[in-house]
Amino acid sequence: MTERVVLCYGDSNTWGWIPAEGGRFPRDVRWPGVLAAELGAGWHVIEEGLGGRTTVFDDPLQPGRNGRKHFLPCLLSHDPLDLVVIGLGTNDLKVRYSASAADIARGVAVLAELALESRVGPGGESPKVLLLGLPTLGPLDDRPDELAGGAEKAVAMRPYLREWAALLGVELLELHELVGYSQRDGFHLEAESHRLIGEAVAARIQAVFA
Repeated sequence: MTERVVLCYGDSNTWGWIPAEGGRFPRDVRWPGVLAAELGAGWHVIEEGLGGRTTVFDDPLQPGRNGRKHFLPCLLSHDPLDLVVIGLGTNDLKVRYSASAADIARGVAVLAELALESRVGPGGESPKVLLLGLPTLGPLDDRPDELAGGAEKAVAMRPYLREWAALLGVELLELHELVGYSQRDGFHLEAESHRLIGEAVAARIQAVFA
């Protein structure tokens, strides 16, 4: 049986940043690791998480975080890919980008379009694409200025993201229906949330390829 390959393209929550403490959760705790375990034999899951990564915005304080600039080379380097999971948008909420809810959803859609147009799927076809909506943000006591208004903006972008997913014909998993970000820092995932996301992504992928 041919091995199916899944690319998980995201930010520090794909990388596995531990809320409030810093450092990285072990591979089997991070949601891509949970996903790999759930899918089992015949699947290969690739982690591509980077702290601070945005959808399409250049960060003046942290170079190299623009997700669009690295995305196509990343897709091509892992060709062929059966499915691409895109989990971005949280960092776009930062005040310094001045991005509206519609802008952030459009940024996610730009990446989805790049994946579909890349033709890195088996036989030169388009890979399937799964978008991850943002979890509900928690308290932002440590970064009230950097993420001011972020929780409200994350909620406001949901209908825009649904519209783009429908327009592009890609999958969307609404994470706010499943998990919230940590109560310890407001925008990173606790271990239990990683588990729930990994299991939910696995179930959706299995349904897509059923």
